[in-house]
Order: sequence, then C-alpha cells, then structure tokens
Amino acid sequence: MIDKDLIAAGNAAQLDALTADYEALGAHLARRGIDIDAIKTKVAAYGVAVPSWGVGTGGTRFARFPGGGEPRDIFDKFDDCGVIHQLTAATPRVSLHIPWDKAPVSDLRAKAEEVGLGFDAMNSNTFQDQPGQALSYKYGSLSHTDPATRAQAVEHNLECVEIGAALGSKALTIWIGDGSNFPGQTDLTGQFERYLEATAQIYAGLPADWRLFTEHKMFEPAFYSTVVQDWGSNLMIAQHLGEKAFCLVDLGHHAPNVNIEMIVARLIHAGKLGGFHFNDSKYGDDDLDTAAIAPYRLFLVFNELVAAEGKPGFTPAHMLDQSHNVTDPIESLMLSAVEVQRAYAQALLVDRAALAGFQQENDALMATGELKAAFRTDVGPILAMARFEAGAAIDPVATFRAAGYRARVAAERPAVSGAGGGIV
Repeated sequence: MIDKDLIAAGNAAQLDALTADYEALGAHLARRGIDIDAIKTKVAAYGVAVPSWGVGTGGTRFARFPGGGEPRDIFDKFDDCGVIHQLTAATPRVSLHIPWDKAPVSDLRAKAEEVGLGFDAMNSNTFQDQPGQALSYKYGSLSHTDPATRAQAVEHNLECVEIGAALGSKALTIWIGDGSNFPGQTDLTGQFERYLEATAQIYAGLPADWRLFTEHKMFEPAFYSTVVQDWGSNLMIAQHLGEKAFCLVDLGHHAPNVNIEMIVARLIHAGKLGGFHFNDSKYGDDDLDTAAIAPYRLFLVFNELVAAEGKPGFTPAHMLDQSHNVTDPIESLMLSAVEVQRAYAQALLVDRAALAGFQQENDALMATGELKAAFRTDVGPILAMARFEAGAAIDPVATFRAAGYRARVAAERPAVSGAGGGIV
C-alpha cells in the first residue's frame, strides 16, 4: 500500500489550488441553481468495481508484452487493487475470475479485508480450457452439442456461485465465446435453445438474494455467429430465465456507431439492465481505457442512468473491464475510475426539468445544448475534493509515481514471460 504520509504531503501541496478551484466552480454552479456540495456527496458515494485480471498487462491478438511487477497470483492482485482504491476512493470492490483467482475462501476474505476491499460479481470461465479439464470448450460450452460438456460448464458456474456466496458476493457474470465460424457449422436455433436450457440450470442454483448477469458480444472468437451476440438476444435470455436475471452491457461489445445509450434506455424500460463493464473502443472490442476515445458517449450513458435513479429495483452494478497493453495497469484503472465518476457528476448537472421541456416542445437545439452544457463543465474539482475528504489522493497518478510502488513490486515479483499471444 501507499504510505499515508506521502499522500498527505502531496495533498497539502495542492490543497490551496484545489480549494480555490472548488469555490470558483461552486459559485458558477450556484448561478445555475446547483449545490456543488450535494453533487460532491453523491460522487463520493459512487463506486465502480475493479477486475482482478485488470491489474495485469493485457495483450493483442498477436502478442503480449508483460510489464514489471506483474501480479503472480490473486493476492498480488489484491494488493494492486487495494492501491487503486486507496488513491482514488472510487473502487471499493474487486471482481474475481474463477479459476484464475481460485484460492481458499478464508485466505481470500482475509486478504480483501487487509486491503480494504469488498467483493463484486463473480466471473466464470468456460471460454478457454483449463489444465486437467475433462472436456474441451473448443466448440462451445453452455451451448455445446455434447450434454456432458454442457453439464461440465454448468457445474463450473455453480462452483463460482458457491465460492462467491462464501465471500459475500451477490452476483454471477456469465460470458461465453460460443458460436460458429462458418455458415452451416451449427444449428443456430438449436444452439440458442441449448444455451437457454443450460443457463436455466445455473439460474436455479442461485441464492435467493443473488442476480445473474449475462453479457453479450457481437464477435470473437466466433466470427460468423455468436450465441449471445447483441442486446436483443441478451434481453430474451433475461426474460426467459426470470426476475433475478439481467443484461450486462460492455461498452466495447458493439459495432462502431451503435447507439449504446439507447440500448441502455431500452433495458432500463424492460427492467433488465444489470450493469456495465466500462471501457472504450475504436474498432471493435478494443477494451481501451474508459473514455479514452468517446467520453461524450460515456456521459450520454450516464445521462440515462441518472434519469432512471430512484426507479424501484434499479441498482445496476458498475465495473471496469480493460486490457492494458502499453500503460501501467494501475494508473490506467485509476484514471478510468475517475472518468466514470466524471461522467456521473456531469450527468448530475443536467437540468432535468429544462431538458424535459425542450423535449416536449421538440426543440432539438436547446435540448442537446442542455446536455452539452453539463458535459462541458469541468467537474474535476468536485472529484478531487471528494478524494481529498476521503483521505485519498488529490492527484492519484502523481502520488502513485512518487511512491515508487511499481519499482518496489517489480523488485519483489519475478518477471513474467512474454511468450504467447492473445488478449487476457
């Protein structure tokens, strides 16, 4: 973890400037009828989960170039995730991936408590074969033509539920790579029906207070057809399974120019929006840092979320899901958490009554202007003040670099081989 005195010293050097910026922004917002302290309170209460796998170096379809001090196991991952939350006060939970993160439950609970983290949704893995696995998922898992392979995949998911229940998690996320690469390779209807049947068995094994998130993805590794390829199929699945089943939206799992905020609105209307994997994309499922490419789109997504706040049962889960190829994963995740908070704060600034009036009068120019006014507001001082008051860092990246954390763990953790390719 980062020395608290170092955080305090860095904050002290920046506090006067931050206070001036915060007061100036507060005066500006007051003229718009907005209480800056109320916005800060909501931002401070907002958190986004970090994925355990996100603190390692990712890769491309061609190669992976590891960085120094990569985590060796789930306990190193906890340390890195703990640093992210310590410096941002924005990532209070970690999402585990089984079997990558499998370890004795008591050890996992103890380590999470040590670094001040709770547990978010559990993630199963039937998109790759594991050492000692009896049956292969090369041609599918939950939708495989072989009943025994489907049963193996169901059993793995139920194991994830069992581990998560012991840890205090309340949700299971399922993403599968099932599909086909050639026309005629599979019976498209039969494959989907097999998936529904297998997933229903997992759903039946959920504890009463759990939710099931299914994640859609339009391609990869199945490039001709994918079993859960879009939000329509995902919605069909959630409606088929029952009230504890919801759709998870990964911002990168859509074709370029798809109106993701409208998908969000439709899923909210259906009562089936379960949550998000936040990232960004230029070409298709790039898993880039959140808001690296399209910060306005992220804001528009949060505009729909804020508009839906207060609806009965509306509690979407939020998590980062990124692949860090050329940046320090901890730094990228810190900045991404801040960007998610930024979009949330900006969406809170929208004058909902004014926007509704413009929409009612079909005044497109003024309606879009209302959104742009909120988006163009620099809410950075609100985010930084919320961090400062929580004991985190006003400038997380600068503090992280000043602490020398990466160099320290690089000296403690053996270098990881860069052999092999593929996104992790």
